[in-house]
Amino acid sequence: MPDTQEKSLPEVGNELWALTKTYARQETVDPLKGVGRYLAFGLGGSLLLGIGVVLLLLSGLRALQTQTGSTFTGSWSWVPYFIILVVGAALIAVAVTRITKKS
Repeated sequence: MPDTQEKSLPEVGNELWALTKTYARQETVDPLKGVGRYLAFGLGGSLLLGIGVVLLLLSGLRALQTQTGSTFTGSWSWVPYFIILVVGAALIAVAVTRITKKS
């Protein structure tokens, strides 16, 4: 039979506290670090994607204003803005429909 020593109550309490602390760190702090990294990359990517879409919409507006000749001049000068507004709204609608809850 193995030689078993009985530990004093403070030793058992210290071991229990260390075990509880290690377990809590393993189950809470470590997963939160992973979530933080995931969240940081997601926010950074969405920010860059948003800036890119805005710049593409502005370039489309500029192209409509300069490359269509005299089509959108005078009382029709608002049409390029409306076209870009519709395209932007369509992109937002597509993005919103892609946000779904996975079951």
